[in-house]
Formats: sequence, structure tokens, C-alpha cells
Amino acid sequence: MTAHLITINQQLKLHQLRRVLLLEDNDVNRMLLSDYLSYYGYDVQSLSKGSTFFSSIEKFQPELMLLDLKLPDIDGYSLLEQIQKKPSLSKIPIIVVSAFAFKADQERAMRLGARHYFVKPVNLKNLILTIEEEFTERYV
Repeated sequence: MTAHLITINQQLKLHQLRRVLLLEDNDVNRMLLSDYLSYYGYDVQSLSKGSTFFSSIEKFQPELMLLDLKLPDIDGYSLLEQIQKKPSLSKIPIIVVSAFAFKADQERAMRLGARHYFVKPVNLKNLILTIEEEFTERYV
């Protein structure tokens, strides 16, 4: 039992080192995702506008990003294009979380560098598993 608790504690410490940047304009969705990720031990910074995206990346240095495609001030696809043009940022895994449910939207986002695509409402368990897979691939 003690060994199991130590393993869980070690996993939580690893998560705390993992920074996730969340870009979501809907206040309820942003709060829900941020709280959920924080509960699982991730260090989360959330943004509601794309205009602060690049300055936040420089300061926060995320290891993974969750990106909504429909934002009030910038198109999420445009952000994906800009990210791919910057070699230091293009290595950061991006998971799109969007209400755009058409296959064409998913294909476009994946062509522009997204690693995964979730349609809202998101299955939070599957999202966490996908995030864990990304971190496992990255640090193995």
C-alpha cells in the first residue's frame, strides 16, 4: 500500500512540472478544463484571447497546448499556421478542442500541426489519457 502511494505521489510531482497552456474563449469551458487539469496536477495557464498567446508562450513555456479554433480576436487556424512557422514552438504538441465537428475542420487542423482533435463536449477522461500519451511519448 505504501509503495502504491509513493508511486502516485511521484506521478503527481511529475505532472506539476508539466505546463499546459489552454486557449479557450468560453468562460465556463475554460474554467472547467483548467480546474480539471489542475486537479490532475498540471500547471495550467488559461487564456481567453489569442492576442496574448505569443507573449504568454514566451513567459510560461508550455509543454503542451489545448487550442479552441473559434476565438473572438483571431482564428485558431491562423494560430496553428503561425506556430508552425516558429521552429521552437512547432515542437509543442497541440490538442484542438473545438465545437467544429466537420471532418474538413479536423483534417485542416491536423494538416496545420495539431496532434489530436476533440469535438465539444469533450470526454474529459479521454482528453487526460491523450495528454498523458503525449507526455509519455515526449519524455520516453
